[in-house]
Amino acid sequence: MTAFLKMHGLGNDFAVFDARNQSLALDAAVARALADRRFGVGCDQVIVIERATNGADAFMRIYNSDGGEVESCGNAARCVARLLMDEKGASEIKLDTTGGALVCRADGANVSIDMGVPKFGWREIPIARETDTLSFPIAIAGSDFHPLTIATAVNVGNPHVILFVQDAEHAPVAELGPKIETHPLFPERTNVEFVSLIDRDRLRMRVWERGVGITMACGTGACATMVASHRRGLVGHKAEVVLDGGSLTLEWAGEGKPVIMTGPWAQAYKGDVDLSALAR
Repeated sequence: MTAFLKMHGLGNDFAVFDARNQSLALDAAVARALADRRFGVGCDQVIVIERATNGADAFMRIYNSDGGEVESCGNAARCVARLLMDEKGASEIKLDTTGGALVCRADGANVSIDMGVPKFGWREIPIARETDTLSFPIAIAGSDFHPLTIATAVNVGNPHVILFVQDAEHAPVAELGPKIETHPLFPERTNVEFVSLIDRDRLRMRVWERGVGITMACGTGACATMVASHRRGLVGHKAEVVLDGGSLTLEWAGEGKPVIMTGPWAQAYKGDVDLSALAR
């Protein structure tokens, strides 16, 4: 049996494994079985903490519920950072991911993370052809929801497409999310955010996560939303992003500067699972 922690950030939930001192028989198929909410543990992402090779305190490997390995996860980073801070008795740690290194700091009961400098080049998203990533059309087959045809794209360690809508609460996330995720414009697929402005420093966001579907929160999605909203002149340098599971505070000083995300973390329970049984 292998020990794990069930954790979440605003309802975006994870099965977290520590592989720093043990070898785990965990691959895409096992991750997919773990994430299954009927026959496995049930989670949006499977997280594996590994030894870092570049001077960071640890490396965080991320599998989406479809078994695909992805670059970054802001909500999981807060959870893992809190574990490492408690373990080391430190108020700051460095966490490495495929999407880049993250500097994580304690902020009262919350965790604040330097999520790195966002990227806007069409090749960096990536997008299949040369595109003005601040404002570009997406032709969505079988949809007459015209307000969603203009999008903004940002890479914050992973790819995001942000759609500004009149009311995110009632946006057709389940209908259009998967169509945009797998749209030919996005060769590595994409996360999709549906965003509406509450006021000058508050945004409402709902999300379709690449390889997962609708989730209660997405940390990198909130970062991308903040950046896109500032670039479009909707908010200033600091804003609250309201997600289905709660709120995150985002700060961005502008192009060339990192995005700072602050929010809560939670541990739901500890458990043990037979990975070999799931592999079968």
